[in-house]
Amino acid sequence: MDKPTHLIEFETMLLGRYVSLQPPQYTYGRNQLDRSAYTLLSRIDMQGPMSIGELGEAFGLDTSTLSRQTSSMVNSGLVQRISDPDGGMARKFRITDEGMSRLRADRARNVDGLDQVLADWEPEDVATFAMWLRKFNSDVERFSGRPWPRT
Repeated sequence: MDKPTHLIEFETMLLGRYVSLQPPQYTYGRNQLDRSAYTLLSRIDMQGPMSIGELGEAFGLDTSTLSRQTSSMVNSGLVQRISDPDGGMARKFRITDEGMSRLRADRARNVDGLDQVLADWEPEDVATFAMWLRKFNSDVERFSGRPWPRT
């Protein structure tokens, strides 16, 4: 590991291993979203209803993968298929109340876990880490051509 990018590769590999930062007191259960549902719901939450094609462009995934994932989400009551609100031909997926409730609950557990992991950090260090992480992710998105909407 003679280059800093080697260390970054290693650390991002480890970060990807931590599927969720939920604290130990939360055990994986029936109401916890799987990783793909959490990510898809998060994107739909930020952008509004999206079609399979729009999700494919956003994530670089093929139609069959997204069809399988969205079908599972429909069957679980997380999203519903709707007509395009803008009058387009493609049907879109909108988050249901159940989907939003579960997304918010998982996000709250993840933030709780982060609060616990970062409890000993100085607030300025947490803010600096957030800034660098956002910059890193934004540059990855720019490189891949798949920006994530941010507020």
